Amino acid sequence: MDNLLQGLMGQLGGGAVGQIAEKLGVDEGTAQNGIQAALPILLGALARNAQTEGGAEALHSAISNDHDGSVLENVEGSIAGYQDGPGAAILGHVLGGQSDAISGLVSQQLGGANGGALLQMLAPLVLGYLGQQKQQQGLDVAGLAGMLLGGGGQQQAQPAASGLMGMVGQLLDQNHDGSPVDDIIGLAGRFLKR
Repeated sequence: MDNLLQGLMGQLGGGAVGQIAEKLGVDEGTAQNGIQAALPILLGALARNAQTEGGAEALHSAISNDHDGSVLENVEGSIAGYQDGPGAAILGHVLGGQSDAISGLVSQQLGGANGGALLQMLAPLVLGYLGQQKQQQGLDVAGLAGMLLGGGGQQQAQPAASGLMGMVGQLLDQNHDGSPVDDIIGLAGRFLKR
């Protein structure tokens, strides 16, 4: 199976990266750097959620009900209208009170441009891509969790942005128990059960 990061990057072909760069007011190389930092963060958050049976079931249900992959039929349209799309709500629920701090970390990869806007653009595409893969591969709850945990989620995130992911992990560990997993699961669970 293709790894999720490569698959997602493939969805951003054509003029999508250029459009993101234009929206953010940066050059395409800078936009690419931001995308390469943001995608592992989003996949890592979802992978953490999928580590528990309840989290995996909630993610499977949300993707089944609301993210069938149709957003990928018009990636550039989704990017163009990101401010009116579901990206902000997805981030608010998945990252909770840490959204601003994590957006700030992504902004550093963008030379100070709006990292929150980039995350808003990418979040619906990530869930849409997972929905597409779920349908194409006939994935059940365990299959979807396995794809995230073994095919581009946390393991893939580390080499792509290890320092950034370390900072993200610390930010997301809200109760300071040394593990952001429980915090992410709680935040994502609230969103996914909507």
